Amino acid sequence: MERSASRAVTPRRGPDLDRSVRPSRAAGGQPAPWNRRVQVGCQAVDVGDADAIVVGAGPNGLAASIELARAGRSVLLLEAADTVGGGCRTAELTLPGFRHDVCSAIHPLAVASPFFRSISQEELGVGWVHPGVPLAHPLDGGEAVVLERSVEATAAGLGADRGAYLRAIAPLVDAGERLVPQLLAPLRMPRHPVSLARFGLSGIRSATGLSRSRFRGERARALLAGVAAHSILPLDRSPTAAFGLTLALLAHLVGWPMARGGSQAIADGLARHLESLGGRIETGRRITALSELPPDRTILLDVTPRQLVSMAQGGLPGRYERALRRYRYGPGVYKVDWALSSPIPWTAPRVPEAGTVHLGGSLEEVADAEAAVWRGEHPERPFVVLAQQSPFDPSRAPAGRHTAWAYCHVPNGSSVDMAARIEAQVERFAPGFGDVILARSTMGPSALERHDPNHVGGDINGGIQDLRQLFTRPVVRTDPYSTPVPGLFLCSSSTPPGGGVHGMCGSFAARSAVRHRG
Repeated sequence: MERSASRAVTPRRGPDLDRSVRPSRAAGGQPAPWNRRVQVGCQAVDVGDADAIVVGAGPNGLAASIELARAGRSVLLLEAADTVGGGCRTAELTLPGFRHDVCSAIHPLAVASPFFRSISQEELGVGWVHPGVPLAHPLDGGEAVVLERSVEATAAGLGADRGAYLRAIAPLVDAGERLVPQLLAPLRMPRHPVSLARFGLSGIRSATGLSRSRFRGERARALLAGVAAHSILPLDRSPTAAFGLTLALLAHLVGWPMARGGSQAIADGLARHLESLGGRIETGRRITALSELPPDRTILLDVTPRQLVSMAQGGLPGRYERALRRYRYGPGVYKVDWALSSPIPWTAPRVPEAGTVHLGGSLEEVADAEAAVWRGEHPERPFVVLAQQSPFDPSRAPAGRHTAWAYCHVPNGSSVDMAARIEAQVERFAPGFGDVILARSTMGPSALERHDPNHVGGDINGGIQDLRQLFTRPVVRTDPYSTPVPGLFLCSSSTPPGGGVHGMCGSFAARSAVRHRG
């Protein structure tokens, strides 16, 4: 994986053993729980004069650090890997000169996020590349349904469902600037209850239920099925319609762009901004136990419940730890990156205009594939999300060459090789695809988890996002970012609003920390 050469990284300092055993007084004057269990020989991180320590430099850890620095805190951000980024990294995975996004690739949530919008384009320094159309969903027979920036243009391609699509989506887009901040937030009193209620009446439904009740034709139903499948839930479950409506809304409101040069540019931009605010970053610094951190500082962890339990080493209150252990992780993903000799030879003429392509056919086929994954099966025809960046961002490949990125859902922790099935789905809608492959790189759930421990069993959302766990992640608490341990907070996608590159989990967690710690 490539190192960023543009940022100065603070070198590690020597251990401060005295700090590792310095008592911290929690509620009632008792030492902080993990301080009672300091391991013999455990070396503490020298945090200097940092008021706040953030562990994990994914988008949420970076966002939390920036919010804390804005609030006047002295921040130290610790990252185990050699580069910042978490799910926002780019590397030459196949051949020299071919730059592939290791995890996230397309970023509607980033450009719509209130946190990202609070940073100027000049401060972030990321070039957003918008393809000709956000999304194409090819169908058998050489046709494709296209999700365009224009609501009217999209509706025009849906035949008899033109009016139904306009009635379903146009009011959401009109209210989009008010609606999106409410969707990317924890459960709270809505600032715009009418717009949220309008969304909720449809969003609370299952994707299959909404599709069949609103749309008569295959094209509109397939389009909604594909965007709803990003929920990584069976499409007959609530609230899968909400995921589909949100992504369709974002396509019309802000587009589905990619970062010029790769998703690593997003993380590097956030890191530069943090450093400009006085924050300090140390990479290559793996924290495996809370006892490595001084317990008298504010600590935010960009980790999932499983890692928190492990890091606490039995030092959490029993009821809270038991609740964390009940936290549920969802299906994983199997990912393939390709170096290509030429663009993908799609049959449908409009598919080359799209940055993202959904490969799954009809509503019924997509729904069957996603349901099979939840039964612990590996569908022969998986639903595939494919991104083709190089036609729109030539920096991704040598001149005249191309890249492509794709994944499908698999049972959590699966060890089944899905590369041939993914490529068969591409070949189904792009005959001759196999002839343009120069090299491929594959990553199953275990490889993804090695790359980013927050991807437990390959779950890229940080946990299931169903009705039981969407707003109550990681446990049922009035403030989901706080823990029963004073000064300890969670800022990962295992907190609301969940998965995706938007930084809002980190942003809200930092605000919670500032409120609690003063």
